[in-house]
Amino acid sequence: MSLTSLVGKLFIPRQRALEKYQHEGEALQRAVLSHLIKTAGDTEFGRNHAFSSMKDYEDFISQVPVNTYEELKGDIDRMRHGEADILWPGKVKWYAKSSGTTNDKSKFIPVSPEGLQKIHYAGGRDSVAIYLRNNPKSRMFDGKGLILGGSHAPNYNLKDSLVGDLSAILIENINPLVNFVRVPKKQTALLSDFEVKRERIAEEAMNQNVTNISGVPSWMLSVLTCMMELTGKTHLEEVWPNIEVFFHGGVAFTPYREQYKRLITSPNMHYMETYNASEGFFGIQDDPADKAMLLMLDYGVFYEFIPMEGGAPIPLWAVETGKNYAMVISTSCGLWRYEIGDTVQFTSTNPYKFIISGRTKHFINAFGEELIVDNAEQGLAYACEQTGAEVLEYTAAPVFMDEKAKCRHQWLIEFSKRPADLQQFADLLDKRLQEINSDYEAKRYKDITLQHLEIVEARPSLFNDWLKLRGKLGGQHKVPRLSNSRETIEQLLKLNS
Repeated sequence: MSLTSLVGKLFIPRQRALEKYQHEGEALQRAVLSHLIKTAGDTEFGRNHAFSSMKDYEDFISQVPVNTYEELKGDIDRMRHGEADILWPGKVKWYAKSSGTTNDKSKFIPVSPEGLQKIHYAGGRDSVAIYLRNNPKSRMFDGKGLILGGSHAPNYNLKDSLVGDLSAILIENINPLVNFVRVPKKQTALLSDFEVKRERIAEEAMNQNVTNISGVPSWMLSVLTCMMELTGKTHLEEVWPNIEVFFHGGVAFTPYREQYKRLITSPNMHYMETYNASEGFFGIQDDPADKAMLLMLDYGVFYEFIPMEGGAPIPLWAVETGKNYAMVISTSCGLWRYEIGDTVQFTSTNPYKFIISGRTKHFINAFGEELIVDNAEQGLAYACEQTGAEVLEYTAAPVFMDEKAKCRHQWLIEFSKRPADLQQFADLLDKRLQEINSDYEAKRYKDITLQHLEIVEARPSLFNDWLKLRGKLGGQHKVPRLSNSRETIEQLLKLNS
C-alpha cells in the first residue's frame, strides 16, 4: 500500500464534512459570524461596537461600518507595535505584506494564530482533501511537494514578530513534519533575492521525486524554466516522472495555461486553482471540469457582497448568480467588514461556487465600457487559441484622446510565443471583447466613442524588470492587469523604449 493511500484516510472525515456546503451554507456562515463576535467581544474594537449586545447579522451590520484598509490602518499599526486586544484577542505577531493597492503603498494584514490555522492552513488541507477525493489513485505523498514562497523580515524589531509575503509566513510557521515532504529547504525558500532563489530552488529540487507543486503561476514558471535550462531537458516529466498536480493561485491561470501544457505533456497532470490571498483563503476549484471555485464557508471568514451596480452589502444567502459583487470579509485575523478589493460572480448557490471577475480598482471604465479582468482573460484566450500565440504578461489602460481626438484601449503584451500577425491578434481580441461585453460593444459601435484597441508588443522580461525596479520581484507580487489610470502603463512603456 502506498503512503498516499494511508495518509489519504486522514482526509475522509473532512471530505464528508464538506458535503454540508451543498445545503447548509447559511447556517455555516451564521455560525462563523457568531464565533467571530463572541471571540472578539472583549477587544477594543468589540467594545467600541457593542459586540456583547449583538444577537444576529442584522445587529452586526447596524453597529459595524464597512471598512477599507485606510479605516483600519491606525489600529493595525498599533498592533504591529505590540499592543494587544485591539482588533483580535491577544497580540498578533505576523503581518502579511500585500502590494494589492493602486497607490503603491503596502498593506500589512494581521495573521493571528487562529487565522493561520483555521483559515490559511485549513485551505491548504482542504485543497489536498478535495484533490484526493477527485483522484483516488493519487501518489502525491509518495514523493515531495515544491512549495514556492516569498520572504519576510522583522516587524518593528519586535521579538518573534514578522512581516512579509503570506507564503513566507506560512513556511516559517509550518508543522516541522511537513518539511520532510517538501522542497526546497527553508533557508532557500525564504531568500529575498528571487533571482538567486530561483536557481537554488531549481538546483535543490531537480534531483528530488517531486509529485506536486504549489505557487503563483508566473513565478513557478520562472523556476521551472530555470530548471529546464540546468538539466537540459525539454519536458518537466523528464525531470520529475511522477509529477501529478499544480495547486496554483494568486493570478489568473489563463495566460499561462498553454505554456504549462507545453512544458508538462504528461496525461496524468492535474491543475487545481485556489483563491488564497493575504487576507484569507476563500476558494478551491473542486471540479476539474468547472473553472468556478467552491466558496469555503466554515473557516474563520464571514462573507458579504456589495452589488457592483450599487446598493448595500448583502449576506451570502442573498446573492444571485451571474451578478458582479465586490467582496467584503470579517475574519479571525481582525478584519471587520473589510473590502478586500476583489470582485466575484457566483455560478451556483447550491453549493456556493464563484469565479473571480476582477478587482474593484482593476478595470477600465473610462468611456462606460465596464471592461473587467474576466473579460480580458477570455478575450486573450480566444485570440491565442485562434493564432497559436501565448501571452506571458500584459496590462491595459485607456488612451483618453490622442492628437487625432481618438480614444481607445492600449494593451501592452509580452508574448512567450508571438502571433505571426499582431494586427490579426488585435482584431480577434477586439472582436471577442465585443461579443462578451455588451457595454464595450456599444462604445465600439462605428468607432464613435471608442476606437479599435491598440497592442504594443513588450520586449522580453519587461514586466520582470519593472517589478525588480520596484523591489517586487518574486513572491506574491503581480502586475495590475487593467487600470483607468495610465500611471502603470506609462512606467512600463518608458522601460520598453
